[in-house]
Amino acid sequence: MKSWILAAGVSALALMAGAAQAELSDGKVKIAVLNDMTGPYADPTGMGSVEAVRMAVEEMGGKVAGKPVEVVFADHQNKPDIGASLVTKWIDTEQVDVIVDVPTSSVALAVQEITRQKNRVFLISGGGAAQLTGTACSPTTAQWTYDTYALAQGMGTAGVKTLGDTWYFMTVDYTFGHALEKDVSAVLKANAGTVVGAVRHPLNTADFSSFLLQAQASKAKVIALANAGADTANSIKQAQEFGIPQGGQTLASLLMFPTDIHSLGLPAAQGLVLMDGWDPNRDDDSRAFAKAYMARTGRMPSMIQTGSYSAVRHYLKAIEATDTDEAKAVMGKMRDTPVNDAFAKGGKLRIDGRMVHDMYLMQVKTPAESKAPWDYTKVLSTIPGDQAYRPLDKGGCPLVK
Repeated sequence: MKSWILAAGVSALALMAGAAQAELSDGKVKIAVLNDMTGPYADPTGMGSVEAVRMAVEEMGGKVAGKPVEVVFADHQNKPDIGASLVTKWIDTEQVDVIVDVPTSSVALAVQEITRQKNRVFLISGGGAAQLTGTACSPTTAQWTYDTYALAQGMGTAGVKTLGDTWYFMTVDYTFGHALEKDVSAVLKANAGTVVGAVRHPLNTADFSSFLLQAQASKAKVIALANAGADTANSIKQAQEFGIPQGGQTLASLLMFPTDIHSLGLPAAQGLVLMDGWDPNRDDDSRAFAKAYMARTGRMPSMIQTGSYSAVRHYLKAIEATDTDEAKAVMGKMRDTPVNDAFAKGGKLRIDGRMVHDMYLMQVKTPAESKAPWDYTKVLSTIPGDQAYRPLDKGGCPLVK
């Protein structure tokens, strides 16, 4: 009986080793970048994320563990059904090993369930809902760049002190916006702030007039924009047309990217306060990446694009170290290895999938402060990762023992 059990155990180990070897012998590592190529998040994600991923691949010499690395990409159009269909096809018929980026949290949640079921790595850079590493967490997911909890901790804590104690939310009406409004509201209230109301707008709205009039009528000291991308830029432009900042109400962008500031121009954007997961002026590594990326694209990378680069670089190094691209083996190595690159220093990937790293409360510079093209922000304060991100035991992730 004991010998039979031993033999069965050896056979199981052999099968596991064979499965890992089969993964390694399929001829290549295939990376699929899935994001918004044409909609409101195209600038901070889009083809810019594809270029960032290509930079990570090129740093590895175009191959890993002796295998060539291929990058494919597609537009999920911010629709969960389209994103899910693309990922299913990629995995089932095109042998894709890893899905990268995926802004729009509703799409990210759909993709996460597929990658969980099919044992594929999912490297989230664009999706921000903290739920992704909370109750919905997956053993094959890494949420790399930011989440709504971290945005809330920085803006909610500092905002009451620096911007005002009464807040009104203009919130994009889907998972990300709802999560961000909820998380920021909780932190504001914990810091003696008051939320006087909120209004929700559809994704990719052209006309914010009715929403802005409601925010203006609230008399809140701070109008918080719980949206991103083109929605943020358009709401700020139209708020200025209505004279809202001139009337004494402060606009706070909970998530803003360099392209948004570029679109607005420094005279219009100066003084805005925002949260960011990456400081391009942090050190020589961050400056070198920003310079190289700008030489390729003509733009400063967003934190999402830089996060995509970092996540893929870390993933490829884990394959090199383990000699397999089997999802759970690679994720284990990624968790065992600190993240030290252009995006983060001393970053740590937790069992719930959260990559913990410093966050930054930033302010948009005045035209006089800006010394070079795309020199748009300055750091007001650095929030250490262990303070910025939700404690491991508070998110409800079933993987946390």
